[in-house]
Amino acid sequence: MSLRIIFAGSPEFAAEHLKTLIASEHEVVAVYSQPDRPAGRGRKLTASPVKAVALENDIPVEQPLNFKTEESVATLRGYNADIMVVVAYGIILPQVVLDAPRLGCINVHASVLPRWRGAAPIHRALLAGDDKSGVTIMQMDAGLDTGDMLIVSECPIQADDTSEQLHDRLIEIGQPALLEALAQLEAGRAKPVKQDDARANYAHKLEKSEGLIDWHKTAAQIDCQIRGLTPWPGAFTSWQGQNVRIHKARPCSDTTAAQPGAIVAMSANGFEVATGSGTLLLEVLQMPGKKAMSARDILNARKAAFEESPVFGL
Repeated sequence: MSLRIIFAGSPEFAAEHLKTLIASEHEVVAVYSQPDRPAGRGRKLTASPVKAVALENDIPVEQPLNFKTEESVATLRGYNADIMVVVAYGIILPQVVLDAPRLGCINVHASVLPRWRGAAPIHRALLAGDDKSGVTIMQMDAGLDTGDMLIVSECPIQADDTSEQLHDRLIEIGQPALLEALAQLEAGRAKPVKQDDARANYAHKLEKSEGLIDWHKTAAQIDCQIRGLTPWPGAFTSWQGQNVRIHKARPCSDTTAAQPGAIVAMSANGFEVATGSGTLLLEVLQMPGKKAMSARDILNARKAAFEESPVFGL
C-alpha cells in the first residue's frame, strides 16, 4: 500500500530525497519549500532545488513564510496526507502541523543523533574531527531535532573528506533509510528509540568568519577546518595583506620549530606551512582575483614573491 506524502525541504540534500520518494510506490501529493530567494550576481529570485524538482514532476508547491495562520494549516490539512517527510526545510513546524498527518511528521537528519542537532551537522562533524557520521530518520516533535529515532544509518568519515563529499555520501545512505522508515511506519512495526539528550551538541549555522585560519592551532585542527568549510564558506588566510583561500591541504610533518604561519618549504607538491603543532601542506590555493590553482602553478608565477614574503597570516 502506498502512502500519501507531503514533502517539505529546500536545498539539494532534500531534493535528492524527494526524487527517491517520487520514484517509489508512494504518492507525493504536495511539496513545501521556502519562498524563492535572490541569488547570483543579478540577485534574481530563484526557486529552491526542492521546488525545481516538484515543478518538473507537476507536484503542487506551497511556500508559506510560516504556519502561524489558520489558512496555512488548513491548506496543509486539505492534502489529506498520511505522513509529512521533512528534510532540511528551514522552517519550524508548530505542534498543530506535526499532528496533522495520520502518521505525523518524520525528519531526515544528516547526523547520527544526538551528536549534532541543528542547521549544519555535516560541517560541524568535520570541523570537530569526528571519525563517523550518518543519517537519522526520526519522528518529529516540537523540539529541535529531539524526536525519537526510527532508523540510524552510519558511515565513516574519510581522512580527506570535504563537507561536499560527506554531503553526497549521506544522500546515498539517507535515501534507502527513508524508504525503510516509511515501510516500518506503514506496517506498524516501527520501534522508536529515545535520544540521550546529555550527548547532544548544537550544530550552529556557519559564519564566513569561521574560515579565517589561526596558524597557532594544530595542523590536524586546521586540516579539519579547511575540509569542513569546503566548498562553502571556505577557509582562508592572508598573504601580503590580501586574503588567500585554501581549497586543499593535508597534514605533513608532526613537528616544526618555525613560527606558526611560516612557509618552511615550497615545491611542486605545495607550500609546507608551520602550525602550532606540525606542518600543513597547502596543495590548492586561490589568490585574490584568481581561480583556484595548484601550488605548482602558483609557484611558477610567483615564487620570487613568496620567497620575499614567506609567511601566511600577516
